[in-house]
This record gives sequence, C-alpha cells and structure tokens, in this order.
Amino acid sequence: MTETKGQKVKRLPLYDNCNFEGYDSQKLMLETAKLRELITKRGTFEMLIPLCCTTNPVRYKHFKELMKGISSKTLARRLKELEKGGILKRQAYNEIPPRVEYKLTEKGQELVESILNLLEWMIKWS
Repeated sequence: MTETKGQKVKRLPLYDNCNFEGYDSQKLMLETAKLRELITKRGTFEMLIPLCCTTNPVRYKHFKELMKGISSKTLARRLKELEKGGILKRQAYNEIPPRVEYKLTEKGQELVESILNLLEWMIKWS
C-alpha cells in the first residue's frame, strides 16, 4: 500500500506472465457479450457437455434424453443457434425414421476446450 495525502491506496499485485497490454478493452467487452449471448441461454451450455465427452457425432435423440425439462422446441432452437454460430455441424440423413446428428466444428472444439479449462479453474478455486 502506498499513501497519498494521508489516504492509503490499495494496489493489485502484478503477477508474472499476466499482461493484457495491447488489448482493446472495448472490443473484448463486445466479444464477451457475443459469447454470453451464445452460450448462456437456457440449456445451451448443457448441450455442449455430451459433445465434450466424445469425438463421435451426437444424435438429436441423445440430446433429448439428456436434457430433461427442456422442450423439444427450445432444444431445436438452441441447436440451430449453435449451428448458425459455427459451433456445431448438423448432418441430416434421409432415412425413416429421420436421423440427425451433431458434431463440434473446429471452432466448437476450441470453445469446449476453453469451457473445460474454465470448469477446471472453478473446481480448483471453489
């Protein structure tokens, strides 16, 4: 702590290898808002979990079984949003009964890896 005109001023400690110099904070805030919009809608974050656990495509039916309490309409909407955001790739097969599978894109894989790192951090510090 340093004193300025009789007041004590607390300063945050600086850690080695922690440097954000050169980043545009306004741009980072906009990107944060985009990310929050994409993954914090009800059920979206949970939909990424089955995809974290396998490199194989995941069928719509599997999502539906895992996502208790979420309507089919909401599930379909969230999957479409993730597909539109470039996180998932959707593959529909012309079969009876219809079969639809989802797989992470490269962008989605990076997002999931980041989420796993965040979860590990959360577990470490909770």
